[in-house]
Formats: sequence, C-alpha cells, structure tokens
Amino acid sequence: MLRGARCLRGAPSPPSAVLAVALLSSLSRCSLPEPEPPAVSALSPFFGTKTRYEDANPGLRRDPVSPRRDPELLEETCTPVQLVGLIRHGTRYPTAKQIRKLRQLHGLLEARGPRADPAAGSRDLGAALAAWPLWYADWMDGQLVEKGRQDMRQLAQRLAALFPALFRRENYGRLQLVTSSKHRCVESGAAFLKGLWQHHHPGLTPPDVADMECGPPRINDKLMRFFDHCEKFLTEVERNDTALYHVEAFKTGPEMQHILKKVAATLQVPVNNLNADLIQVAFFTCSFDLAIKGVKSPWCDVFDTDDAMVLEYLNDLKQYWKRGYGYTINSRSSCILFQDIFQHLDKAVEQKKRSQPISSPVILQFGHAETLLPLLSLMGYFKDKEPLTAYNYKEQMHRKFRSGHIVPYASNLIFVLYHCENAKTPKEEFRVQMLLNEKVLPLANSQETASLYDDLKDHYKDILQSCHTSEECQIPKVNNTSDEL
Repeated sequence: MLRGARCLRGAPSPPSAVLAVALLSSLSRCSLPEPEPPAVSALSPFFGTKTRYEDANPGLRRDPVSPRRDPELLEETCTPVQLVGLIRHGTRYPTAKQIRKLRQLHGLLEARGPRADPAAGSRDLGAALAAWPLWYADWMDGQLVEKGRQDMRQLAQRLAALFPALFRRENYGRLQLVTSSKHRCVESGAAFLKGLWQHHHPGLTPPDVADMECGPPRINDKLMRFFDHCEKFLTEVERNDTALYHVEAFKTGPEMQHILKKVAATLQVPVNNLNADLIQVAFFTCSFDLAIKGVKSPWCDVFDTDDAMVLEYLNDLKQYWKRGYGYTINSRSSCILFQDIFQHLDKAVEQKKRSQPISSPVILQFGHAETLLPLLSLMGYFKDKEPLTAYNYKEQMHRKFRSGHIVPYASNLIFVLYHCENAKTPKEEFRVQMLLNEKVLPLANSQETASLYDDLKDHYKDILQSCHTSEECQIPKVNNTSDEL
C-alpha cells in the first residue's frame, strides 16, 4: 500500500459540541448579505498567463464551489475508472525581478512630483500611482498567495463533486500527487488536499497536510519541470539570445512604441525613461492587484482595451516562441510527461481487464504554465495557420494561441478514463475524455468530444513510441575535423 494510505480517510467523529458550533456557524452565515462580487476590469481578458481562473471561467464568480458539469461529459453508460490531472499552481505573487522593475517605475513617478495637465482634466494619474501603496517585497518572489490556495481548495471540491466515484474517501489511500519543487506548486498540492478534506468534512477546519499521514505531494522535477532537464531546449532556446527575436522586435515595433508614447504622456514622464519592460510590468501590476487583493488599482487606468490587446500579444509571443510552436524542441521536451500520463492509463486498462482494483484511481500532477503549454502544443492544440511574429499582430487578432484562455492561474488538463459496460466490442470498452479548465476538450484530430482509448493511442503513436527524451534533448555533435593538410 502506498505511503499515506489513511490520508484524508475517515477522520474521527467530532464531538456533538463541535458539530453544534459548526451548525450554528453555518446557520449564522445564512443571514449575512451576499458577498461583494470580485473586482473586475475591462483589461481582465488580456492578462495572458497572469489571468485569474475565474476570468477564464466566469461562472465561478457566482458560485466557486459547485461543479460545472459540461453537457458533453459521457453519460452513465460509461463509468469513470481513473483521472489523471495536470494542474498549474494557483495565484501567485510577482517574481522578484518583476517587483524590482515595478519599484523602478514607481521611483520615476515619485521623482517627477505632482503636476497639472489641463488636457488630462483634474486628475494626475502619475501622482495617484506614486501615492498608491507599493506593498510588494522581494521575499514574495513568485510564492503562492492565499487566493492561490483558495483556487486549489475550490478546484478540489468541484472535481470531487464532479467525479464522486473516483474521489470517494476509500480511494484516498491510493491517491497519487506529484509536484514541481517550486514552493508555489508544493503549496498548491497541499491546498488541493485540504480542499478534498473539506469536501468530506464540511464546516470543519482541515488539519495540516503533515498530519494527514500522507504528507505533502512527491517532488518530481524531471516530469513537472522537464524543460530544466532538456539540454537542447536550454541551449537552443532558454540560453539563446536570438531565440526570442520576435518578442524583442515587437517591443520596438509600432504597436508598442505607440503605447510607450501614450503612457509617457499620461504619466507625464519623459518617454526616454520608459521601455517596453516597464510598460509591461505596469500592466501586470493591474493584474496582480486584481488577482491577489481583489482591487482595481490606478494601474488599470493607465491602459485601455486596445493597449491591453497589444500587451497580451507581447506576452503570447514569448509563450509561443519559448513554450509553444515556435521551436520543435519546446513541445518535444514534454514527451516524458505525455508518456507518463499514458503509462498510468495503460495500467488502469490492464487492471480493469483483469478485474483487479485500479491501484491509482486519481493521479494529480502540479506544475506550471511552462509545463502545460508545451504538452498542449505537443498534442496539436491551439495551433494557428501562420506563426505568431513581430510583424503580423493585426492578422493574429483572432488567433487560437491566447495563453490567458489556455493556462490562467490554476489551469488544468484532465484525462478521464471510462469503462463502458455495454460495449459491443472489446475495443469499445474503454474511452477517454479530456477536460481543459473543467470544459470538455474536443480531440485535436477529429473535434469529437470522446475517443476510444485505442484510437487515441494510435493518433499519438509517434509521441508514445518514437519520442525518446534522451535523443530529443541531445545536442547535435559538431564535427571539428579539419580538411587542412
């Protein structure tokens, strides 16, 4: 039996006094006024990888715990027997690098002092921003925030309600959790476990994960941060100054230069003191204030939706060329993760065929946007007819590759394996559905909402059989022999 076999299982029955307190607390909440809706901004759809999960799933703003049952989910004729989920960490703080840039921009605004601009009316936005609290500190450096823990707890509760047979308490001893070594991912896994505990013990405070006996999720960076272990990716993309040519070219292109001049005029600072990176950090500060504190700060007033679409494209260019279709190695480096998912599914199929219990009904893997995007690209999703470049912004305004719609905070790609009792043939006995952010993801090759398991494996035969990480990630050897006599 796996370590943590009693994880989350049947906590001792609480004494009647505790139940009474919980009941009274629950009843008292019924008389409270409806909570304020979360702050929204017209810019929210354009924050790319800094997008809140509820902005990608607007229905969650009304009810963040009840599951969203997609009508395309297979009906009761087929029973889910295994779920393999790849989950991005929840909402996080800015990185230390982003905080330093924000501090630099804030210093520019403080140095210029209050000014009156008749053309801008009575409000001096630069002064308002200089006075706005700069509460970010270097120690935050990308760590999970309380909103991110909430993202995970609520996702756990929705998935447990959506697939009750898989997440029933007696299965928790066979729960497998894997995570990236990054603190925000480890904490996301722990928060998810607490959400599962709350699902079965509503109204009671969950124990620390360490006290659940299963402990924290198991760290596996070779799976969840495969890009750090792929020498070809590191050499040709990560450490290659020219790999993001289109990102740098767009920063100096007409669209970004227009925003640069506009923001300089709005904030009344010399345009030479600004650059694309500072503009982008100002834009993201609007997103961080919204996501972390739920407030619409004056940083959101610096930009309009036209600006936001340009800045979204700048972010998408980076994701496209560094994590998506820009270079083949971006996606091929994720083969190890794709194959691991299918190894779990294969094992479940074999066990079911032998009438054995499924050893791992639920496998959950916590990673990054940089984990999910390469995998989805490997599978052929969100591929546009033409590459995203520095020079085709207008042509790409209706592109498929929009990172905020694909990998917001807490984004998730879920594989559900079904066993169909009334199948006419053995091949039809096992089916698979995929969900992206809790919505059924049609198959990339057919747009069908479900696939026979064997057909799905056949479609991805090249990846499953011919993509070997040791070969894909190997740097080609340079022939240094000389023809000189």
